[in-house]
Amino acid sequence: MQAADITCVILAGGRGSRMGGVDKGLQHFNGIPLALHALKRIQAQVANVMINANRNLAEYESFGVPVWPDAASMGEFAGPLAGFMTGLVQCKTPYLLTVPCDTPRFPHDLAERMADAFSRQSADFAVASAPEEDGQTRAQPVFCLMGTHMLDSLNNFTCSGGRKIDVWTAQHKVAHVPFNLPGDDAQAFFNANTLAELKFLQSRQP
Repeated sequence: MQAADITCVILAGGRGSRMGGVDKGLQHFNGIPLALHALKRIQAQVANVMINANRNLAEYESFGVPVWPDAASMGEFAGPLAGFMTGLVQCKTPYLLTVPCDTPRFPHDLAERMADAFSRQSADFAVASAPEEDGQTRAQPVFCLMGTHMLDSLNNFTCSGGRKIDVWTAQHKVAHVPFNLPGDDAQAFFNANTLAELKFLQSRQP
């Protein structure tokens, strides 16, 4: 698998309820919107990038990549799997990588390491795993690489009421990709769910 085979969808379609209802992807990190920061970080790693957003679409479109709202079949603000669905429907490459807009320090070699594990393990999904604040390494299911042929599986899962990423991926073969190696940023997968967490993350620059 090469970078040319991968499209990334940046997930910015949530309600931002833990940020007081603001559009999370448009909150600033280091002076630029979170979603634009994610775009700049992932653009060199993949062939194409799109953004999944459900409001302020014109502002997202100003970043210069396609912007798609959640699939109508899942309703409004249906969670990250709605963004997965949108990405799979719109993807023009064989593989789709998902990243959230609220984790601005994800690795510069994210796509490469995910693709390597996916291929070596002949997996259906590659999911990042990283240390959290308690020191435990856990799966980060919104950082997920999959083949676009998984659209039918996701349709079946969501039509039966499923909404959790890890419950869906567990039905298939998953390659867990560790990002806890020497030299890895211990806060690479720290996600800012609140404005206070976003401010904290900015204060802890490497």
